[in-house]
Amino acid sequence: MNRMSNKGWTMAAAVVVVGSTLFAGCAGKNDPIAQADKADVAKGVPAPSLEQTKAIAEEGFIYGLPLVMNYAVMNEFAADPKSSQFKAPFNQLHNEHRVATPADTAVITPNSDTPYSILWADLRAEPLVIIVPTVSKKRYYSVQLIDGNTYNYGYIGSRATASAPGSYLIAGPDWKGATPPGIDKVFSSTTPFALTLIRTQLFNPADMPNVEKLQAGYKVQPLSAFLHQPAPPAAPKIAFVPATTEGIKANFFEYLSAALEYVPPSAEDKEIRARLASIGVGPGRSFEFKDLSLEHKAVVLLGMKAGDEKVDKFLSSGLKNINGWSIGAFFGDQAFYKGDWLMRAGAAKAGLYGNDATEAMYPITRTDGNGQTLNTGKHNYTLTFPAGKLPPVNAFWSVTMYDGKSQLLIKNPINRYLINSPMLSTMKKNADGSLTLYIQKDSPGKAKEANWLPAPDDTAYLVMRLYWPKATAPSILPAGSGSWQPPAVMASK
Repeated sequence: MNRMSNKGWTMAAAVVVVGSTLFAGCAGKNDPIAQADKADVAKGVPAPSLEQTKAIAEEGFIYGLPLVMNYAVMNEFAADPKSSQFKAPFNQLHNEHRVATPADTAVITPNSDTPYSILWADLRAEPLVIIVPTVSKKRYYSVQLIDGNTYNYGYIGSRATASAPGSYLIAGPDWKGATPPGIDKVFSSTTPFALTLIRTQLFNPADMPNVEKLQAGYKVQPLSAFLHQPAPPAAPKIAFVPATTEGIKANFFEYLSAALEYVPPSAEDKEIRARLASIGVGPGRSFEFKDLSLEHKAVVLLGMKAGDEKVDKFLSSGLKNINGWSIGAFFGDQAFYKGDWLMRAGAAKAGLYGNDATEAMYPITRTDGNGQTLNTGKHNYTLTFPAGKLPPVNAFWSVTMYDGKSQLLIKNPINRYLINSPMLSTMKKNADGSLTLYIQKDSPGKAKEANWLPAPDDTAYLVMRLYWPKATAPSILPAGSGSWQPPAVMASK
């Protein structure tokens, strides 16, 4: 879940850019939109008007947001060894022997429940084989396969393949062939670069050595090595266009052009990619915002702003509101999205790399039960689960606190970023058997501190996670209409 500002692109930002350009002189000589226009006109295709350019920028922002966010994370995690967020080179598995903290800034709304094992796969030369060991039925784990379109193209783990050991093939879009011997299942990515996220449940801090032993059992091999065959020629090295999550706002369409180089076109995105090409955005193109003319800068910024607002509107109204929590199923594979770019963008902005609903559900909220913005700088809040009505899951559940603006974990005096079901034995229940969480910036006192979820001195964003939600009643499924509903967050009186 990538660090993407939620402030959007405002009219004021457009005015600042336009004003600064007036002083700097008109930038139009190398305007990528003008250059694309000339090429189209030469082919007999009318150049897009300013209004059409704004509409394309809006549509392109919505279509491209997940691709850009993913491209920036790939750069920081695998392509740039100098990045503070670097994990490992392509095709090397990196095991985190800890959970996420406020120091993790590349991905927004990070999960702090489970230590991650992270693999960025380069599938151009040949497929990779992911080998998993036997995992106790008591310990939840999942291997989530995500491609450059941010589609979840497959799962391995407690829910998907049970606790038995296995060997699984992940292949790029160009690989064709029968299932090799010794392979339990083949998964196909729509892109040559793909992310694998392995989540391994941590029961408590003292459990980390057990998690580390299990992580050591996760193996990744090229298919040729798995089959004891000669390796094919290596794929050529790529000089990726540098990208950071911090730079997304300023370099959006430059990053999108770079990302599209590694996202093969599909029937679903053929038209939007053609429209993006008409304004100079696409594989092999260099879109530099600074080179745009004054007019093009203004309409591109306004288009991006409108696109960002549409994504926010989807997140605020496109999901089912239950007791102030927004609930929906908006992560899945290519068939799930069916070219719904707005849903895909909303999913990325709510939390990049989220799971399918059958693997995990994510009720989210920025408001209390009365619809008022959560501001833990001004108010204390409670979240009370009635007796016998804790989140119904096969694995475990959690409630995680994030800064309302950055959607990142917050520093706090007890280094607690969430409350989850493995902590229940240390928490205090009310006399009637209900469980109350105290959501506030200051300690509620020693007697209640076990139930305290520290909050920022500002606005807050809460994410509830239900891992492997139960499919039979009581259940949060189907998303938004299940028989179990999360209780409202209430301001303390």
